[in-house]
Amino acid sequence: MSTLPFIPFTRPSFNQETIAAVGEVLRSGWVTSGPKLAEFESTLSDYFGGRPVRCFANGTSTMKIALQVLGIGEGDEVITTPISWIATSNVILSVGAKPVFVDIDPITRNIDLDKVSAALTPKTRAIMPVYLAGLPVDMDQLYALAKKHHLRVIEDAAQAFGSLWKGQKIGSFGDLVSFSFQANKNLSTVEGGCLVFNTADEAKLGEKFRLQGLTRQGIDGMDVDVLGGKDNLTDVNAVIGLHQLKQLPEFQARRAALAHQYFDALRSEMKSIGLDNLALQLPPENFTESNWHMFQVLLPLAQLNVDRAQVMTELKDLGIGTGVHYPAITNFTLYKNLGYQVSDTPIAEHIGRSILTLPLFPGMADSDIGRIVQALCQILKKHLKS
Repeated sequence: MSTLPFIPFTRPSFNQETIAAVGEVLRSGWVTSGPKLAEFESTLSDYFGGRPVRCFANGTSTMKIALQVLGIGEGDEVITTPISWIATSNVILSVGAKPVFVDIDPITRNIDLDKVSAALTPKTRAIMPVYLAGLPVDMDQLYALAKKHHLRVIEDAAQAFGSLWKGQKIGSFGDLVSFSFQANKNLSTVEGGCLVFNTADEAKLGEKFRLQGLTRQGIDGMDVDVLGGKDNLTDVNAVIGLHQLKQLPEFQARRAALAHQYFDALRSEMKSIGLDNLALQLPPENFTESNWHMFQVLLPLAQLNVDRAQVMTELKDLGIGTGVHYPAITNFTLYKNLGYQVSDTPIAEHIGRSILTLPLFPGMADSDIGRIVQALCQILKKHLKS
């Protein structure tokens, strides 16, 4: 076991100013949805170029409510990717619709837009792409496809806050765009999320769905005209988000610097210890507008005599935390029981077995990168097939 400090795969960064602001909210006596939430939503709207924004309890709520706002339900189909956090497809099931999985691009690891047309049926109502590790799909192709086939788009941009497409912020254009503010995201409110809407009417309907379908009518009157839930964000979460927004440029710059250190260190270490022929696939390096939410490699399992779990265990023993983002959704029992088969999306199945998330967060030291890379390469070399 390592005597060095443990490096988790991620860790949120909250400065003293943020901690003090949380204390102020707690002392104010108003800790649930209130003035800080309104300020956070207004600030986010400005960030996204004036589009309507509403915040919710988490990034699962945002996607479910997006589906509800669009009226998607029983008998409808939604195109999505099998490589995502399970929430993406679970919310489709939860409104009574059917997720239709389209295989992914082997380089970007996002849904392969060239394969979407073949999956469309008369029941298809929307497409829900996921921006894995903060890397968007080709947005021009996405919206051309949606326009051609009269589809709505719900962008699962949970990991893409701060990412750009041709200089435009993800969320500042397009259809409905969902973000997560969970603890491991580039901007965190501990738990939470936001949904960017097209119109004020859609935003108003989203408000109803987040709080039991409630409509207030004057001081004494109220009504409920849709089936909502309890999905509101608190002022405690909102004030954290306000301060995280101030720090976002600093966070983004640090993530990008660390990602580029990974590229340089991996190439250098692999060459120095004779792993030039190792098929370790790195993320796309040339996409400069990514927010570098995660740094993921694909392990060359065909060249190794161990599986991913063993590699992760040995890294943990050396004081290095890793993650898996994500196994193919079609591998889960729930989806197998619904008739989905991993053979329908073979690229996703392969990547789901071999993808490995390495530590990447703003609080990392430069020296951490060298330590992680050296450990990973030594483990891979030790387990190379002869």
